[in-house]
Amino acid sequence: MSYRHTALVLLLGSTLALAAAGCGGEGEKESEGAKTACKAAALTKPTGLPAAFPVPGELTFTQAQKDGPTVVVDGYWTADLDEAYKEYKDEVEKAGYTVTSDEKEEDDAEINYKGSGKVGQIALKENCTEDGTTRVHVTNRPA
Repeated sequence: MSYRHTALVLLLGSTLALAAAGCGGEGEKESEGAKTACKAAALTKPTGLPAAFPVPGELTFTQAQKDGPTVVVDGYWTADLDEAYKEYKDEVEKAGYTVTSDEKEEDDAEINYKGSGKVGQIALKENCTEDGTTRVHVTNRPA
């Protein structure tokens, strides 16, 4: 076997070994990202959401921005994910919005809605460092 052939075989073998080492074992849990603080000062300016948009008492909005015609609002709900999901979904329907789809998983949930000439999504994540707190991310745009 020539030097070049031996070197190529060693290089390919090393590459395969590194690739195999990078693939986690069956028992390993996928990284879900670090938890971060959710509680911050309440927003003092208007959010840009429609007047009829539900903002229950457990919800505090902390940031709002406009990205073209889309309004994006972030905040937190002072309850765990299960309670936040159930209550916010109920509040969306009580406010006259239609829930077009929704999904609840172990550590996140989404509520898609339409109403007041708008469509959007309420995304809930259980990734706050504070116990009993759920991150809220609302995207609202023209229908």
